[in-house]
Amino acid sequence: QVQLVESGGGLVQPGGSLRLSCVASGFTLDYHAIGWFRQAPGKEREGVVCISNSDGMSYYADSPRGRFTISRDNAKNTVYLQINRLKPEDTAVYYCAARGTRCRRDSRVYDSWGQGTQVTVSS
Repeated sequence: QVQLVESGGGLVQPGGSLRLSCVASGFTLDYHAIGWFRQAPGKEREGVVCISNSDGMSYYADSPRGRFTISRDNAKNTVYLQINRLKPEDTAVYYCAARGTRCRRDSRVYDSWGQGTQVTVSS
């Protein structure tokens, strides 16, 4: 059974950092494209960043490369999203998702999704 489980969200003050984790089970994460998406209240889900063997790291236009870093630990079958210098506008539910082998910005082409982890940036 394919499963993705996110963790690491929480309440953090502006300027702080978080590392989100996405643990995969039922499949080998290294063989797939793994994307991070986020959805803020009242807004559509948007792509943040993706990693795959074919594409490396793909950052999407609305995600400042200097603050978001994606990485992968194949031994742990886990993908991470490091977010630095958090801003209130980063507040959202963050999801990881898996698809074939190529990264895509469109969330509709991802096959498997985690349940999401809430990130709240507030003083």
